[in-house]
Amino acid sequence: MQKMRSLALWALFLMAGWAAYAQMGWPGLAMLGGGLLMWFLLQYTRMMTVMQRAARRPVGYVDSAVMLNAKLAKGQTLMHVLARTRSIGERVDSAGGDAKGGIEAYAWRDAGGSRVVAQFSRGRLVAWTLDRSQDSPAEGAP
Repeated sequence: MQKMRSLALWALFLMAGWAAYAQMGWPGLAMLGGGLLMWFLLQYTRMMTVMQRAARRPVGYVDSAVMLNAKLAKGQTLMHVLARTRSIGERVDSAGGDAKGGIEAYAWRDAGGSRVVAQFSRGRLVAWTLDRSQDSPAEGAP
């Protein structure tokens, strides 16, 4: 699936290059190159901003693990999850993980002790679990 997506992206770049050259010649290719460079710089700036924000917070901390659990969806990238948590996840051992295309697991914990463990395969979210701490009964409850 990933290889097919990569091939489709390269085919799209080649078709855009051909169309730019056919319409405007070398200036068209220069405009296409400028547009691609601008897109790359925007992605790089976003990545650096996310990483700078994450560096300011403790590793594996999130304001609310329950809210993070509610906002996660399969297929989200690790960078998207880092932007949402504003923290680098704490690396945890995962079953079946290997160095080549295996599953990586990261955990985020909140002040109440609840924890979200997210599993990523090739940088995309594939599964996650919410472990809630044992809440103490409220005062005044029977």
